[in-house]
Amino acid sequence: HVQLVESGGGSVQVGGSLRLTCTFSGKTYSYGLAWFRQAPGKEREGVAAITTGGSTYYSASLRGRFTVSRDNAKNTMYLQMNKLKDEDTSMYYCAARYGGCNFRTSDYNYWGQGTQVTVS
Repeated sequence: HVQLVESGGGSVQVGGSLRLTCTFSGKTYSYGLAWFRQAPGKEREGVAAITTGGSTYYSASLRGRFTVSRDNAKNTMYLQMNKLKDEDTSMYYCAARYGGCNFRTSDYNYWGQGTQVTVS
């Protein structure tokens, strides 16, 4: 069974940076990992994803500002967010699925509880 816990959210000024951390337990070495976010009244959307081999994928609108990475030895995935905008304000979730990555929420079997990011 895979468990995911996000941390690192908080309040930041426009233009600032945050690094989110997703700590996972269980045998996730064969799992693709992803970050999603959901703002109030909006659908959950994919932000970034990383495969077991380290290939990365980004939402087209976020590429260049966000960087996803993972450290399997530490059972950790990160999301470095730079040049934050107020529209980045959301609850951020990490998710895991067996196999490759995509941005379809229905394909992900395991989810964390989320960490709030507020940009103002």
